[in-house]
Amino acid sequence: MTIDLRRLPNLAALRAFEAAARHQNFSHAAQEVHVTHGAISHQVRALEQELGVALFTRHGKRLAITPQGERFAQVVRNALQEIVGAAEVLRADTRQKRLTVSSIPSFAARWLAPRLGRFIDQHPDTELVLQSSGQLHDLVRDSIDVGIRFGSGKYPGLVVEKLMGDAYYPVVSPTYNGACLPTSVLQLKPEQLLRSDEPWLPWFQAAGLPLAEPTGGVRFQDLSLLIRSAMDGDGIALVRHVVATQEIAAGELVRLFDVAVKSPNDYYLACPPEALRKPQVQAFRDWLLAEVAKFREHAGVFVA
Repeated sequence: MTIDLRRLPNLAALRAFEAAARHQNFSHAAQEVHVTHGAISHQVRALEQELGVALFTRHGKRLAITPQGERFAQVVRNALQEIVGAAEVLRADTRQKRLTVSSIPSFAARWLAPRLGRFIDQHPDTELVLQSSGQLHDLVRDSIDVGIRFGSGKYPGLVVEKLMGDAYYPVVSPTYNGACLPTSVLQLKPEQLLRSDEPWLPWFQAAGLPLAEPTGGVRFQDLSLLIRSAMDGDGIALVRHVVATQEIAAGELVRLFDVAVKSPNDYYLACPPEALRKPQVQAFRDWLLAEVAKFREHAGVFVA
């Protein structure tokens, strides 16, 4: 059925009239609609003139809706409620396609972000918001659908799934020390070593070096900054394999020696149970596990 929209009363006037009918008061209606008392009165009078019927009776400052006005107000109210309901359905549909992922910074920047284009290509109707933070957020409180964490996997109240492990080894810029790189672990000196929150001592022990944990100098809390410093030739860095693979593959960093130490922590996917039921979260989980499986094929023992 074709609707002649030219016969439709002014929508602003209809909204003003419905509010006035519900409140039986122009001033209260004006506050709700965020216009002046005079604007409500003017819109209602214009609507009455257009319809050719009195919608209210006025006795000084007293206002009463007429029977015709009451019937029309109910029709208008039902129509506006239908519009509100339809708008809410659309908003809910938009929210359902929004996906918020929180990841530790080094993994987000160096492993996850370079691969996200493939997920978006497969799910173009999903808006993915990637938050990078080293803090262990309360995923439910902060409305985060998926958390990617590096730790022990003990996250109470969340559905937790191991993604992969990691391993540590030293890397250095190929131009470090005039391209004269150490060829033996015995050539390492404490002043050459860059520091981070990841201790050198377990690697020293695995390599058979009687060295103490390095002290002094800059201590990097973000592995991305540590890797950047190593690429700039500032020293030798102990890095995690997962976050350094790009630079090693590009020849910007060189792995030293054949000693690697398995990390005591692993990468985990953590989700609030209710979030895991969302289609976009399930799609992201499936995609992420497939990406991890492909990465593990090439990384071998480092991410076991």
